[in-house]
Amino acid sequence: MACDSVFKLDYLSHAEFAERPSAWRQDLLGLASFGAPVPAALALHAPMVTVPTPVLGTDQRGYEVWHGGAITHCGKRGRIRYRQAPDVIFGCLSILESEVAPTPNAVSALHSATELAYREIFSLLEGLGIRHLVRVWNYLPDINGESHGSERYWQFNSARQDAFITHGRAVTGAVPAACGVGSPLGSPLVIYFLASTSAPAAIENPRQISAYHYPPEYSPRSPTFSRACTVDLASTRVLFISGTASILGHATVHNGDAAEQTRETLRNIEALVSDANRAGAAPAFSKHSLWYKAYVRHLHDVAIIDSELRAALGSSARVLYLRADLCRPDLLIEIEATGCSSVNSPT
Repeated sequence: MACDSVFKLDYLSHAEFAERPSAWRQDLLGLASFGAPVPAALALHAPMVTVPTPVLGTDQRGYEVWHGGAITHCGKRGRIRYRQAPDVIFGCLSILESEVAPTPNAVSALHSATELAYREIFSLLEGLGIRHLVRVWNYLPDINGESHGSERYWQFNSARQDAFITHGRAVTGAVPAACGVGSPLGSPLVIYFLASTSAPAAIENPRQISAYHYPPEYSPRSPTFSRACTVDLASTRVLFISGTASILGHATVHNGDAAEQTRETLRNIEALVSDANRAGAAPAFSKHSLWYKAYVRHLHDVAIIDSELRAALGSSARVLYLRADLCRPDLLIEIEATGCSSVNSPT
């Protein structure tokens, strides 16, 4: 089910995508395919990226599809393929660490690949005159592994922040919503993103310390993302909720309990939805109208997590389950969410 607005998100299976008429694809901004590449027969001019995090459960809707209204431009710059509508752009890239030459201050191949990816993103946006990076998805291989004397997630955070600083971007406050989850060892660093001519309004969770103010025990260089943001895209009010987990303040809670971690994560999402609505986002968002993507560490937890989500959100909740490692070894579940609605009609 897609939202009733120009800017749209939907989750589709291969069969559902293949059945769509060519006219439906004309305003396609981009697509992420989870676990398996898009078949060559369905290849389009729109950017498509394969994310090596397989779909879990019986629902095989493994395509995340973004629409943005009338397409004005598409192209390729460096490693990035992108497509642009009047006030929004979707872009994606993949980089194997083995293919990247070391950068001057890099501590590892992942650091070099991450810094290069973000510098290419910012260079593209600056060249197109699009200032605001609003939502980023980061999939990094072996996220909990260690090399060169530090955790790989720490290396990613350091490189991302370096790129933000190099391009004169804020690293606190007005930063994009984002997630950073793990993919299998040996897979590429995969990043896709949405950027806009409209500035997003960042939202922080009163139940949590902002990620960019985390103490150094979680990463010597703090993660550069906001808990959520709202932005107007193509006559659509959009809420982007970053990857959210069972964290209070800055500490993981309910260690080892997938059901309780799911409930705590939902409480954090509800707090973000409430703050978005209090901040004046109109029409108001509801947790029942969002699209959810749940990253699950252990396959055996899927049924438990799904039961909790259906109890809280209803049987018709739109949830895509993906197998992924998470930024902290004690986290079993991380959930992101997106809401969109026409600014001319109520949600």
